[in-house]
Amino acid sequence: MRKVSAGFIYFFGALGGLLFGYDTGVISGAILFIQKQMHLGTWEQGWIVSAVLLGAILGSLFIGPSSDKYGRRKLLLLSSVIFFIGALGSGFSQGFWSLLCFRIVLGLAVGASSSMVPTYLAELSPADKRGMVSSMFQLMVMTGILVAYITNWSFENMYTGWRWMLGFAALPAAIMFFGALYLPESPRYLVKIGREDDARAVLMNMNRNDKDVVDKDMTQIEQQVHMKNGGLKELFGPMVRPALIAAIGLAVFQQVMGCNTVLYYAPTIFTDVGFGVNAALLAHIGIGTFNVLVTAFALSIMDKVDRKKMLIYGGLGMGISLFVMSAGMKFSGGSKAAAVICVVAMTIYIAFFSGTWGPVMWVMFGEMFPLNIRGLGNSFGSVVNWTANLIVSLTFPTLLDFFGTGSLFIGYGVLCFFGIWFVHAKVFETRGKSLEDIEQTLRDHAGSKN
Repeated sequence: MRKVSAGFIYFFGALGGLLFGYDTGVISGAILFIQKQMHLGTWEQGWIVSAVLLGAILGSLFIGPSSDKYGRRKLLLLSSVIFFIGALGSGFSQGFWSLLCFRIVLGLAVGASSSMVPTYLAELSPADKRGMVSSMFQLMVMTGILVAYITNWSFENMYTGWRWMLGFAALPAAIMFFGALYLPESPRYLVKIGREDDARAVLMNMNRNDKDVVDKDMTQIEQQVHMKNGGLKELFGPMVRPALIAAIGLAVFQQVMGCNTVLYYAPTIFTDVGFGVNAALLAHIGIGTFNVLVTAFALSIMDKVDRKKMLIYGGLGMGISLFVMSAGMKFSGGSKAAAVICVVAMTIYIAFFSGTWGPVMWVMFGEMFPLNIRGLGNSFGSVVNWTANLIVSLTFPTLLDFFGTGSLFIGYGVLCFFGIWFVHAKVFETRGKSLEDIEQTLRDHAGSKN
């Protein structure tokens, strides 16, 4: 087994997040040019933007659960190949239908990555660093979105610029493939297939050769790993129910709070409040940069602040920011100051999302489910998240036409406060606990109900 540094493992393990972010973020600028060249209507624009999300649902549903059977590493390699094919195909597309199909192909890899990467990182990292390490996935997502914004601005003056915007993702996909060749398999999966010595070697590497910690981890893993792989019966059974309810609620609320409509359609929103296309794309880069910095800060505090507190305060900040943004939009037509207030509020909103709901949801997905259905549970949560994302993104252009920018985001703001209630009532804390301790808590809770 090749021995590589923990930093290398974390970086390339999370690199799928960069592709995830790039491929979902790049369309926000590219659609401004695609719609003109392909003469797309509102509904067709919605489908081009949302096609990745449809593919992500399928990827989470079919590819993600396979990681329980074939291992996390092999599926990461497969995802990088699918990313590469989808990126090149999108860049060379000649019409609406071919672009739609290749965007769906890209989505397969996005969905697979979203359901596997948090699990892979959570299983490799020590308990006291798991929040920070798992948050690297979201940091990569936000970095990918920033790279997409910069690429959009760089190619905006080229007639075929949107092809370069979409095709550029093939480069990091190739880098991810060759890096993933050197990644170790998850120690939990290695024990599961009878390779205990290899699992111990991986844990020793990730825990700086701390034999006591590794011995404890191996004992806990061996106690639980030989359970038969669970299916839907176990996923919907009484033991897993608290984790399932929490995952479904987090997945839905993360989307209905409006986060991805703002990320996908920010340039469109900027142009609606009076900015030119170039200024809108430049403002987008500024927001993307701020976004990465906030996510990096969130990563640094992830193991110092309770997950629930981060979600509650994040929801509060997002809700208030959306109300201010809505007010700015209502008056932006006749006031430059109102347009500036709108942009500032949007930036603050994205910062709260990037620092709380963005990373925390994915971290908790990788933590909450028992080992024998971890891949399945994470995939189920991802399917719910991508389905909610698809519905919100598909309906956003039509709702925007119907309600107008000022009124629509008030609704998203109200849902932020419903999300706060849900976290308080239904989400359980996972910070500082080993994955095996969290699983045992679920078993004890189920036993007390019987």
